[in-house]
Amino acid sequence: MFEALGERLQTIFRTLRGHGHLTESEIREGVREIRTALLEADVDLSVVKEFTEVVRQKAMSEEILKSLTPGHQVVKVVRDEMIAILGQGDEASLKRASQTPSVYLMVGLQGSGKTTTSAKLARLLKGLGRSPLLVPADVRRPAAVEQLGVLGGEIGVPVAPARPGEDAGAVCRAALKEARQVGRDPLVVDTAGRLHIDEDLMSELAELKTALEPVEILYVADAMTGQDTVRAASAFHARLTLTGVILSKTDGDARGGAALSIRKVLGVPIKFIGVGEHTENLEAFHPDRMASRILGMGDVLTLIEKAEAAASVEESEALARRLKKSELTLEDLADQLDTMKRLGSLRQILDMLPGAASLKDMPLDEKGIGRTRAIISSMTREERLRPEIIDGSRRARIARGSGTAVSDVNVLLKQFKQMRKMMKSMTRGGPGMRSGLFGAARSFRR
Repeated sequence: MFEALGERLQTIFRTLRGHGHLTESEIREGVREIRTALLEADVDLSVVKEFTEVVRQKAMSEEILKSLTPGHQVVKVVRDEMIAILGQGDEASLKRASQTPSVYLMVGLQGSGKTTTSAKLARLLKGLGRSPLLVPADVRRPAAVEQLGVLGGEIGVPVAPARPGEDAGAVCRAALKEARQVGRDPLVVDTAGRLHIDEDLMSELAELKTALEPVEILYVADAMTGQDTVRAASAFHARLTLTGVILSKTDGDARGGAALSIRKVLGVPIKFIGVGEHTENLEAFHPDRMASRILGMGDVLTLIEKAEAAASVEESEALARRLKKSELTLEDLADQLDTMKRLGSLRQILDMLPGAASLKDMPLDEKGIGRTRAIISSMTREERLRPEIIDGSRRARIARGSGTAVSDVNVLLKQFKQMRKMMKSMTRGGPGMRSGLFGAARSFRR
């Protein structure tokens, strides 16, 4: 999401930063180009008008016109206003009811990703130490009940019983009773959707709201549908009074207009974003971090948080100790590759790094990482710990076992030897070195 918009804006900013000073005419032209870029990204027209007018007024101030770095100052103005549109000061946290269980009602159109998002949210809450119960209230679509059951099994979260065609209100009331009896909190309720908004759907959702008294009503918005999802969300908000939005499918080919419009149009916060199809791919939404991503400034804090979640302090410290003793092994390399995989794709990781736009054409060899992992997995434990014993016959066996060529095994062993040599020289720099991407991230954060 935002790739095309980010590229356009960064091109505009490069032009503005290329001037030693900026004239009013150059600022007006820059603002016009920003306006065009936002409209092409399918941002709501009223939002674009307000945004560009505020940027124009602030950029034309005497303080910026006389600044030694006017181009950089304009970028800061754009970033500040973008944060304001995305919801400056909003918190991604969910409210809790004064009396358990808290009920989180998931609403939205059919196909927006409600069922998967419900499971993602339940997994996230379970990871925070809570005991969620998933409720399949979409009883009109038989596949929805079955899908939620499968997802609940995958993430280890119980799913309330329901049968296709059963009354949704009865399913929810029974789930609420069960949650109170066994101490489940919260209830994550996956409701029915339609391809369009109709009175039957809204009446059913209004009845569920009355019966469950949810502390959060979360609209799941498909980021790929642009302004259509903003219009639909407005209709849901008028009838149900939404408390938050979860943007789904942000990893797809989305122009980003929905994200930049929905907070301003509805006046309710974006709380989470779905960044992939797996149940772990749900992130808290931070307006300042998203604005930085859009403008090519990266999102190092989110990357650090992902790194800390993927690798424990104990793992990093143990690896650091081995590095200090020059004991890096191929098992360590395999562990680091597995941990990187838990962070997401290489493209997702790069998108969080400042200046990632300049790397957009870089070939990201995900298959190469898989090939490396396969080669290491085909080795015996002794070979992984002591790669120097791998002779010609062992290399041939490893290549056959991993479905690769002997030349691939040779390249890996050569690269690993160079890596171990480099790590050995780095550890001479003194004590306290942290290991790998994840140790570096923690050190950076502190």
